[in-house]
Amino acid sequence: MKFSVQSVYEWYRSTLRNPKYRWWVILGTLVYLVSPIDIAPDFLPIVGQLDDVFLLTLLVTEVSGLVIEGFKSRQEKVDISNSTTSDDKGTNHNTIDVDAISVK
Repeated sequence: MKFSVQSVYEWYRSTLRNPKYRWWVILGTLVYLVSPIDIAPDFLPIVGQLDDVFLLTLLVTEVSGLVIEGFKSRQEKVDISNSTTSDDKGTNHNTIDVDAISVK
């Protein structure tokens, strides 16, 4: 099995997007950032902070993406519920206009 940064990134991203493990990943990332035990110790001049900055950037990017996706899906649900009509039985009816062309 080959190790690559891309595979670690994809694993982190997919685990963070899984609602079952999301809070564990966020908590683990924050503990790693605060912990003195790192891949590259913080007392090394530039390299020590580089892994923390990379991980913090990745966490903020992914969490903000999840928040934006959640906001958009809520907006779509509100738009859909406002645009559909329901009859007295509670079923929704949507009308779709289609232009038909005969093919011979």
